[in-house]
Amino acid sequence: MSEEEQAEAAEAADAGDEASEDAETEESADGIQNGDFVRLDYTVRTATEDDDEEGRVVDTTRVEVAEEAGIDDDEYDFSPRTIVVGEGHVFGAVDEDLLGKEVGDENTVTVPAAEAFGEFDPDDVRTVSAEKIPEDDRYPGAQVTIDGEQGYVETVIGGRSRVDFNHPLAGDDLEYEYEIVGLVDDDEEKAAGLIGMYLQETPEVRIEEETVEEEVTVESDDEDGEPETETQEVEKRSLYIEATPMMQMNQQWMFSKQQIAQDIMGRLDLDRVVVEEIIDGSGGMMGGMGGMMGGMGGGMGAEELEEAMDDVDMDDVDVDADELVEELEDAEE
Repeated sequence: MSEEEQAEAAEAADAGDEASEDAETEESADGIQNGDFVRLDYTVRTATEDDDEEGRVVDTTRVEVAEEAGIDDDEYDFSPRTIVVGEGHVFGAVDEDLLGKEVGDENTVTVPAAEAFGEFDPDDVRTVSAEKIPEDDRYPGAQVTIDGEQGYVETVIGGRSRVDFNHPLAGDDLEYEYEIVGLVDDDEEKAAGLIGMYLQETPEVRIEEETVEEEVTVESDDEDGEPETETQEVEKRSLYIEATPMMQMNQQWMFSKQQIAQDIMGRLDLDRVVVEEIIDGSGGMMGGMGGMMGGMGGGMGAEELEEAMDDVDMDDVDVDADELVEELEDAEE
């Protein structure tokens, strides 16, 4: 073969390699990719050495599995979860396994302990003074917090206690069984799904394109003057979240709602998040008191109210009339 023929053969081989690489890249881009929003139905169990034996259920989206395992809870939403692939919303091994998959695919992924909740560390089982543990929690299995660390009581003997500060699942390999229920394309559904992932409940949400008034900084005509502000109408893409009573009591929401809102705004190209608190008319004691006082005269003044309260047997009502009148007088001022 001449040098020219050898050069042509080499070029053809290179072209073939490039075409093969392009085909592999195109093939790998098929299916689910990082950044996709997907709904997963899953069950996580501790792994066992016996293939015929199922491990302990750690988490699940399936109510029948939860009932069988005895971990069903009326306040927990057992339904498929929305996650963003590649964002650490699931274990890394599961994230990798999802790539290239399609809706309807299912699989079981083994997650090593080191990638799950860590290996068991014997040094994290320590002896502490029993006085550091509340009396009601001085029994094996009690969850306690000592010097800012959470642990579980193993034994209590005399004035000493052995406490395991490892995660309860430390040292356990996990089996993550999942089914891809669907892809999520709608932004409102994405927002609700992200909130549900953080809080284990899905509130009502809506996204509105709206015009709102906003104070903006404008240039001052006076070169040496302070910056000026004026009210302008601006276009906003807003996410409205209807806060449920459970959300308002959820510690994760109370302490992390700013970060959760920032995450959602960044992912869905939103300008702001508005949390709406809904108060209905089915209140208890205070709702009844409000209705009663409205029936007694609506715009009643402080003196009239004091006279009316004199006719009430205060032994039957847990209200300080003098304090209530003082508060109303302050409000009138």
